[in-house]
Amino acid sequence: MINISRPRRSVLYMPGANTRALEKARTLAADSLILDLEDAVAPDAKVMARQNILQALEIGFGHREATVRINGLNTPWGMDDLKAFANSKADAIVLPKVESAQQIQTVAKLLKESQARPDLTIWAMIETPKAIFQLAEIANAHPLLEALVLGTSDLVKDLHARHTPNRVETKTALSLSVLAARAFGLCVLDGVHLSLDDEEGLQQSCVQGRDMGFDGKTLIHPSQIAAANAVFGPSADEVAEASERITAYEQAIASGAGIAVLNGKLIEELHIQEAKRILALAKAIHSFANT
Repeated sequence: MINISRPRRSVLYMPGANTRALEKARTLAADSLILDLEDAVAPDAKVMARQNILQALEIGFGHREATVRINGLNTPWGMDDLKAFANSKADAIVLPKVESAQQIQTVAKLLKESQARPDLTIWAMIETPKAIFQLAEIANAHPLLEALVLGTSDLVKDLHARHTPNRVETKTALSLSVLAARAFGLCVLDGVHLSLDDEEGLQQSCVQGRDMGFDGKTLIHPSQIAAANAVFGPSADEVAEASERITAYEQAIASGAGIAVLNGKLIEELHIQEAKRILALAKAIHSFANT
């Protein structure tokens, strides 16, 4: 089934304590925002950051999807965060360090008790070794779960590994996360690229994530948006080829054939499903760019 409700090529973390950054977010080309109350906010700024984000959500971020990463429910701030945003204008609650289905189910239960909007979804941060071993359970935890978000920085720390250009240290976790997301119909977002002065490395990381099957990439700086948008969005050539494949296949079916050949390549039903996904994504990108 083709279900491209909105593009999530570029998903930018924005610190909730920085009001100027929140204001700037309204001018950026990011598809989605993660308004952060967790790692990017010092303990003595948590309450202030919560109010900053609530006020920013009231103004809105235009066509940009606005999600909120709350603090874990086992922290002094997590429960108040969840209550504050249950009836806000946030599009999703991003739950950090998810390691079990029960964590997702608890958040869903609390949102229901708070009479949250039915379209307020949950995103799960996958950032620990235990989470990787529980991926199937987590991905199938609750209908409100919409996305898996890779937290590769924390994962590398927990693995006692080192960040490498080809990301050999996280490839297994990345691939398993994509498999879990696809098995249960979820969006899946790649982890961040930490170097701000490494355009070549960012490009390489985006291409690798796209080729592995990720829907988009989480980012730590606005300067990374353009690369993610370009790599995770279909090119003009890809859109044109997708249309040609569909036309060729439809003509073959009309003539009584079960397959088609285009430019020397065999086209079957599975190729048509991918072509339709590409066209749906291109349409969604165009739609959001013009709102």
